[in-house]
Amino acid sequence: MSGSPLPDQLFQPMVDPFGRTIRYLRVSVTDRCDLRCFYCMSEDMTFLPKADLLTLEELDRLCSAFIAKGVRKIRLTGGEPLVRRNVMSLVRSLSRHLSSGALDELTLSTNASQLARFAGELRDCGVRRVNVSLDTLDAHKFRAITRWGDLDKVLAGIEAARDAGLAVKINAVALKNMNEEEIPALMEWAHGKGMALTLIEVMPMGDIGEGRIDQYVPLSLLRARLAKHYTLTDLDDDTGGPARYVRVAETGGKLGFITPMTHNFCESCNRVRITCTGTLHTCLGHEDASDLRKPLRASADNDLLSAAIDRAIGLKPKGHDFIIDRRHNRPSVSRHMSVTGG
Repeated sequence: MSGSPLPDQLFQPMVDPFGRTIRYLRVSVTDRCDLRCFYCMSEDMTFLPKADLLTLEELDRLCSAFIAKGVRKIRLTGGEPLVRRNVMSLVRSLSRHLSSGALDELTLSTNASQLARFAGELRDCGVRRVNVSLDTLDAHKFRAITRWGDLDKVLAGIEAARDAGLAVKINAVALKNMNEEEIPALMEWAHGKGMALTLIEVMPMGDIGEGRIDQYVPLSLLRARLAKHYTLTDLDDDTGGPARYVRVAETGGKLGFITPMTHNFCESCNRVRITCTGTLHTCLGHEDASDLRKPLRASADNDLLSAAIDRAIGLKPKGHDFIIDRRHNRPSVSRHMSVTGG
């Protein structure tokens, strides 16, 4: 694939109006997914026409343009990224930036349903770790949450990744009256396999056909419950990301908390997101949108694209303002998480 940065374009950092340097890009390669998690999607989703999606070559060029402007980490997301046809050609192509040293890390967020097929190839392409979304170890609950998912297939994907030498981090959305009592067991299972666990509050994104208030449980409550039985020590890990980490003395593992509802973590935000149609979102919790597909396709060089990126970064808001309560029991953002990329 084409789109390598030109030498004189390299390492020109993008700084937003609040002094935050943008070094992390999340790229949704598809809005489609082979699961229908009830907190993420409605059961009968209407997906984007395939003709609206950027080609894999265009996604490569777009990523390369961001690398030329100082991005050091890229995460491929979805939907489920591994359901995109021939997605590994994009991973292989982007790996050249790892070899050159222009990119520090290329990672993937996945539900692991397809991971057994691709784990070895991901490792060969320079991917060293993946994030796996897994909310329960109970097969019946898993099917209820995902509407038709097969837990055994996901667990096999996780083991395939570990066998291939990939580090795995488990992400679990805390769901009221669904998996909140299972969090200790999920944590002990993950830590027992050398995997970190990060808990995430449900976010009011997209119309899913039901209210969020009946799903939402604050992580401050879950942390207090855990602290009654485990010794939690705050860590100073500063990834520029939203997670706050603790070390669990009894397991030796790391536990993260992502709290978009109970704590605004925007002061250190160093990331932006691109959808599979080439729309740039500088904040997960805002309706902001900048079209990069038009300048991408308007010229063979990246001058128009680079200028469009600069304009968008200049409009990045200070932070989001998610709200879930009985008065605001509706999406704060109309687009689904599967469109934006996790």
